[in-house]
Amino acid sequence: MKSLSRSLDISPMRLADISDVLRVEALCFSTTWPRNAFHNELNDNKLAHYFVGRCEDEIIAYGGLWVILEDAHITTVAVDPAHQGRHHGERILVHLLDEAIERGASWVTLEVRESNAVAQKLYKKYGFAVVNTRRGYYSDNDENALVMWAGNLKSVVYRNRLATLKETLR
Repeated sequence: MKSLSRSLDISPMRLADISDVLRVEALCFSTTWPRNAFHNELNDNKLAHYFVGRCEDEIIAYGGLWVILEDAHITTVAVDPAHQGRHHGERILVHLLDEAIERGASWVTLEVRESNAVAQKLYKKYGFAVVNTRRGYYSDNDENALVMWAGNLKSVVYRNRLATLKETLR
């Protein structure tokens, strides 16, 4: 059993964080975002909101989303493989959901690899359901993406579910 590491401190991603984010990105994905993609998200995309998770001052996780009126789209979530299995990805996801709700989103969507059963299980725990399949979505191996949606984020039922899950996560 993996030992639990210290808590994850989540804060907005800054330009100075990009090198560390790219390190985690390279550990997690065979096809990575280029540096300028993160730079553009932070500087130019007013709909984008990105966060890093630090453990003992080291960036070990990150995630991002776009909020467009009442729709939110989670663009990426990653946790350094050496720190996986300790609920850090779940903490990033919860932070993204809180951010989406705070910014007025009613619905949230994401894509996940068809083979990533661990992520799918986490997303289902937070009310996401598969609504579609995007064939050959991932360019590294033509793997399908499952499109998942959750909502109504503004409902009492969803907020109670989220509050209960957050309490359990603590």
